[in-house]
Amino acid sequence: MKEIVVCGEALVDIVTTSPAPSPGRLAPMQPALGGGPFNVAVTLGRLGSSVSFLSRVSTDHLGDEILRALSASGVGLSMCQRGDEPTTLAVATIGDDGAASYSFYTDGTADRLVADPGPLPGTVGAVCFGTLSMVLEPGVSVYESVMRRAHAEGTLVMIDPNIRPAVIADPDAYRRRFAGWMQHTDIVKVSDEDAAWLAQGSAGTGVRDWLDAGVSAVVMSAGADGLRVTTERLEVSVPAPHVQVVDTIGAGDTVGGALLHWLSAHSALNPSSVADLDAPGWQTALGFAAAAAAVTVSRPGADPPWAGEQVTD
Repeated sequence: MKEIVVCGEALVDIVTTSPAPSPGRLAPMQPALGGGPFNVAVTLGRLGSSVSFLSRVSTDHLGDEILRALSASGVGLSMCQRGDEPTTLAVATIGDDGAASYSFYTDGTADRLVADPGPLPGTVGAVCFGTLSMVLEPGVSVYESVMRRAHAEGTLVMIDPNIRPAVIADPDAYRRRFAGWMQHTDIVKVSDEDAAWLAQGSAGTGVRDWLDAGVSAVVMSAGADGLRVTTERLEVSVPAPHVQVVDTIGAGDTVGGALLHWLSAHSALNPSSVADLDAPGWQTALGFAAAAAAVTVSRPGADPPWAGEQVTD
């Protein structure tokens, strides 16, 4: 089985789910491990993929817990770097519809200072990028170099921008940079909200632009409306399973991880196989990813499913 390398940040979410009890008092807050790339890696490890996490993690107590959680979910740590800078924090507020809004504390944190690991091992079949790590310097330039090298070597590249407007100081510059990544990317996984935000620019930031630039497949998540993939040859949609939604934290990350797992399990973890996947194949792949995400949204926080836990392939 080829290895999947997930690149990007791990952080601590401080989650509040209820209003303040009275003026001058804060609502109860619950810390939870998270970050888009962290959640993708955990999803892959729990489903049984061979996966490693490429990041810089703090040597503080929170960083120790991040590594412990990754290891417990079956994620390899050989590519993790350590630094004495603090762990990134995110404050998440859950709305009545289960959706989360975020604010971030990222200045001088460990994950921003990741060093270039050099060429990846020949055992690597795919690399995945996304969220804050593809916004904040100097880390984004490091990950961009990893992306370009991997794609040039024929390794499958997936990106999930997981747009967080609060940390994007120059939206137009980000959109231009994102458009430049498309020639080095095989799969773009976006939410419908991500796609709408990106389309506000004029730098080739729409689905057709991405496909024209060389992307093989654009997978779009639309919450309760399910998942859709668009390629040069086809468009396939699957509905979202009906579940009681507790919150949506980690749902999109679960989709990305589950999709990569399905491709690996079906010997399709390479650019040519993704480009050639037919409609029935995509139907099955998206159905698997949607079922995995349904487990995640049915319980609080980013808690992806383990192999066999209400997920079939």
